[in-house]
Amino acid sequence: MGRILIVDDAAFMRRTLSAILEKQKHEIVGKAENGQEAVEIYKKEQPDLVTMDITMPVMNGIDAIKEICAYDPQAKIIVCSAMGQQKVVVEAIDEGAKDFIVKPFDEIRVIETVRNVLGMG
Repeated sequence: MGRILIVDDAAFMRRTLSAILEKQKHEIVGKAENGQEAVEIYKKEQPDLVTMDITMPVMNGIDAIKEICAYDPQAKIIVCSAMGQQKVVVEAIDEGAKDFIVKPFDEIRVIETVRNVLGMG
């Protein structure tokens, strides 16, 4: 299964996503609470997939997506956003994100999106 980096400034969200993905036998190779950490961990771990929150301190998700995609144009990133952030999701996809999931997380939707982006769907 996939090696996944989870990026969210809320520990609860990181735990929730980890639990969903580990149940599906994915390996969580890192957890970051801001975009800058995400970029550093991405470069070190080269994960198969990143779940990226948008609103975070230090560096937001859009800037992190730009940096990761500049470093690795093949990066597979799924944006995690709250309801009503369509504009931000569109911007994230323009910058290289492959798909998005909405908070609060629907377990089935998370699993399907991850499978599709990893090409396992």
